[in-house]
Amino acid sequence: MTASAALAFLHHVFAFALAAVLMVELVLMKEELTLASARSLLRMDAVYGLCALGILIVGFLRVFHTEKGADYYFGSVPFIIKIVLFAIMGLVSIYPTKQFLSWRKILRQGELPRLEGGERRRMRMIVHLELSLLLLIILCAVLMARGIGFIG
Repeated sequence: MTASAALAFLHHVFAFALAAVLMVELVLMKEELTLASARSLLRMDAVYGLCALGILIVGFLRVFHTEKGADYYFGSVPFIIKIVLFAIMGLVSIYPTKQFLSWRKILRQGELPRLEGGERRRMRMIVHLELSLLLLIILCAVLMARGIGFIG
């Protein structure tokens, strides 16, 4: 397997894993929290972060070290949009991550974290937004791979 194919494979694995993690988070937040589901959410959020980091690292390795080269990618409007959407997705994910991290001490004590008021609904809406952004990112990836929107 060439380095280019290996990087493409890893990039896709991280992207699919990220989508899976978001779906798991969505399902875990559907019902009332339990100690087990709260702990799982904390773990899933950590996996989300690792997947996002993996996507960035492998993605930029692909941009700068594969046959298409950086000029191709940075001359592609869908690529630029894809990067912007990914950044927005990362910024949006800060809120749930802060919530999940705030649960660590409570969970270590064997207590259940509280989601006040519409908090669970708000966090589910954020995960829905992240999944929607991911769908748009996939669309941009398809357009980019086909050379649509190339300005260079």
